[in-house]
Amino acid sequence: MAEKAQQVYPLAPANGAPRSDEDGLAMEKEAKRKKRVKLAIYIGVFAVFQVIVILVFGMVIMRVHRPKFRVGNLTVQNLAAGTGSFNGSFVAPVRVKNANFGPYKYEATTVFFSYGRDVVGRADVTKSKANFKSTKKIDLEVAVSSSNLTASDPATVSKLSGELGSGTLTLRIYGNMTGKVELMLIFKKRKSTFMDCTMVINVSAKSVKSLECK
Repeated sequence: MAEKAQQVYPLAPANGAPRSDEDGLAMEKEAKRKKRVKLAIYIGVFAVFQVIVILVFGMVIMRVHRPKFRVGNLTVQNLAAGTGSFNGSFVAPVRVKNANFGPYKYEATTVFFSYGRDVVGRADVTKSKANFKSTKKIDLEVAVSSSNLTASDPATVSKLSGELGSGTLTLRIYGNMTGKVELMLIFKKRKSTFMDCTMVINVSAKSVKSLECK
């Protein structure tokens, strides 16, 4: 009796898994690796962007500038000048320029008008504020008189007589302003600013001939 032919079966892979499954796992691992790389790149870009934003915020927004305290060409309401003497009244346009990203709240102060070293007039500036990135306009009325000059200083009186004789009057206008700049309603930085201007007035025309500020 003939022996039955034995049936032959193909050998399975040594690891027991089909070749197609190995390729699928490799592709899945590669896809996850690429996702992790992309995520790391996104996180890095976001971190760099945040650093740039913080630097710009600190250098531009949070930087505190000194406000400018200046006077413009005043309006002469009346001016009487004689030999070595004068009396007059002006409207002085004072300006507080605030270049900060927060309001500048300043305290009350005084603007002085002097001839030489002697004060001949003064005007008070009330407590107020200059809003962020703006200029506060203040019109001051001031009366000036040579009667406040030191009579014991003949040199000053002689200089004034000569200047008035040439048709001009030179006055120094100065004052100190102190206040605080507020940023983000939280941070406060104390800042002072100083006005120091020299003004030459044409006596006969009753107008400002020149104005220079330091």
